[in-house]
Amino acid sequence: MTPAPPTAPGVPAVPTVRVLLADDQPLVRAALEMVITEAEDLEVVGEAGNGAEAVRLAEELRPDVVVMDIRMPVLDGIEATRRVTAGPSPARVVVLTTFDEDENVYAALHAGASGFLVKDMALDDILDAIRVVAAGEALLSPSVTRRLIAEFTARPVPAPASVPAPSPSPSPSPSSSPSPSAADRLAAITEREREILTLVGRGLANPEIATELVLSPATVKTYITRLLTKLAARDRVQLVILAYESGLVPLTAGPSPDRR
Repeated sequence: MTPAPPTAPGVPAVPTVRVLLADDQPLVRAALEMVITEAEDLEVVGEAGNGAEAVRLAEELRPDVVVMDIRMPVLDGIEATRRVTAGPSPARVVVLTTFDEDENVYAALHAGASGFLVKDMALDDILDAIRVVAAGEALLSPSVTRRLIAEFTARPVPAPASVPAPSPSPSPSPSSSPSPSAADRLAAITEREREILTLVGRGLANPEIATELVLSPATVKTYITRLLTKLAARDRVQLVILAYESGLVPLTAGPSPDRR
């Protein structure tokens, strides 16, 4: 993030989160830009009308966060997300979705997205979500994300029409055995780390995990950092996906009906 100039001598600069907007609808981009630019700590540095342009601008402008629509021409948001997050110093991507209609959200998470924005979210929630992702966190709304991941892990990872099928293998159905590759990855973690991964998969935040396991929040944070390293996970979203795919969190357990 780029520090913004202080408003007065001696006043600390407010870190500015640089945001790239990628959506093929100009009205959506205009609405998001208006909301974002009203916040003193956020700045729109560019706009893209398709996925290919989003990839190019992400390389050129080096934003902190890309707000990425999934359904775009030329290159869809899933493949664009995969390319944006593949670099050595990638921007973090938040996918923009209608939630109930978009069946590619799970594929976008697999492609490297750190979370998602629902198009009818409250404006303050959109700004908070961008800030959370810029700070390196994920799971913008744990109850909604948990429900979404549970729903989509029950289906095969969809192949976007405009690009080749994504590389991850199809996710298990609720009645199938855990994925061997996911289960194998868990062999390297301790029993306590497994407990914490399970609670992360259920959508609990660090303070909630600390209360559940009678640990300090700082200790929980340390455990999660170890899990990210041991499991080669980019962020908390990937830990949640792994918890579901490995069978630690049953698909029928945990998701909240909250549709905020």
